[in-house]
Amino acid sequence: MPAQRTRPGTPTPPRRSAFAEGVDRLRAAATTEPGRLRVIGAVLAALIVAFGAVTAWQMTDRAAAADDVLHRSQPLSSGAADIYRSLADANTAASSGFLAGGQETPASRARYEQDIRTAAAKLVTAAANSEPGSPSEAAVAKLNTLLPEYKGLVERARVYNRQGYPVGGAYLRYANEKMEQEMLPAAEDLYTKENARLASDYSDATPYPWAAIVLGLLALAALAWAQLRHYRRTNRLLNHGLVAASAATVVTLLWLVVGHTLARSGLDGSYDHGVRSLNVLHDARIASLKARGNENLSLVARGAETVTVGGQTYDAYYYDFDKDMDALGRGLTEAAALADDTAGSKPVVAAQGNMKVWKQRHAAARTEDENGDYQAALDRVIGAKGATAECFDSVDTNLKSALAHEETEFKEQATDGRDAMSGLPIGAAMLGVAAAAGALFGIGRRLSEYR
Repeated sequence: MPAQRTRPGTPTPPRRSAFAEGVDRLRAAATTEPGRLRVIGAVLAALIVAFGAVTAWQMTDRAAAADDVLHRSQPLSSGAADIYRSLADANTAASSGFLAGGQETPASRARYEQDIRTAAAKLVTAAANSEPGSPSEAAVAKLNTLLPEYKGLVERARVYNRQGYPVGGAYLRYANEKMEQEMLPAAEDLYTKENARLASDYSDATPYPWAAIVLGLLALAALAWAQLRHYRRTNRLLNHGLVAASAATVVTLLWLVVGHTLARSGLDGSYDHGVRSLNVLHDARIASLKARGNENLSLVARGAETVTVGGQTYDAYYYDFDKDMDALGRGLTEAAALADDTAGSKPVVAAQGNMKVWKQRHAAARTEDENGDYQAALDRVIGAKGATAECFDSVDTNLKSALAHEETEFKEQATDGRDAMSGLPIGAAMLGVAAAAGALFGIGRRLSEYR
């Protein structure tokens, strides 16, 4: 029979693409039972692998964030607080030494020097962990510039004071002004930035991995449907491969939910019973240091610095002392409310008692000063016995003890939270591969019946 010829002018039908032909072949294959089984196997394997991969990815991110909370952001936050505390304590020690004059004790001098060294060392650590161009880096650079300037002013004040020149007091007040108006605000800004980094790490570590959980539930639903379909078509109750895949998926999903729930509980506990208390105690300790510094400087200035509030004029340092003591009282009250055991509340309650005596002794010293008896006021502030210095030291010691206790609680609970996620990323990936292999094996056994 002769080949047909296309009439002149009849359009040539377009050639179909390889993709379109492949889709047609796939559609044709899906109309047969073996073809359907192959599609089911591919879908099951894809869902299970996606579940394992997403679980490994999400839990790796959360475990890394939890580790950062424990070993990076919280230590840096505490380090920033230590910078602030060291600077404030150095300022207090400098004013105490100035008041003592030629009778400045080696212990007082050593405390000042130790505070300066601590602040310098902590600044090195903060600089090493600051992102280039970040606000934290700018704050650290500013403090590194101001610290030598402050030390120079204090040394000049000390030299002139020992020689009996009144200008020494002016240098000390200038040093205090640099500390209060430039250095401590920069340190506070650094502390705020590090706390924000800590909060960010907590927010990365604690959210539930919903994407992984949803994929796990979808995979389980698909496996259940595949087994039900197998039963209806073959009247066989179990397919060993699909059962193994389901078991591995259930184990992974339970591990994910339970492990992350425990991790979240530990991390939340480390924040509620650790970080919150630490922040309040740091603020209270700083308030006590600033109060002590202003108490000393009120005797250094002898009324040279005043402030007008509401039409009334006050000694500037006495006025700031009252504000700092109010802040200390609020901080101790909040710290006592946050303390969840006797070991945490006992030093805070003791500090509250120390503060009460401090305020009483300070009122007596202020009365002496306002009556013109400077030496009696000085003795009540830095004297060997019954002075406000004893109360300040007791407050500081008790707050230091409370901070150490809360630091331990934070580490214990944060470690528990991080450890609850240990092994989960790798385990989820391995179980996902095993489950996918089981699903393919089960479908493969069913396909072998058609050969």
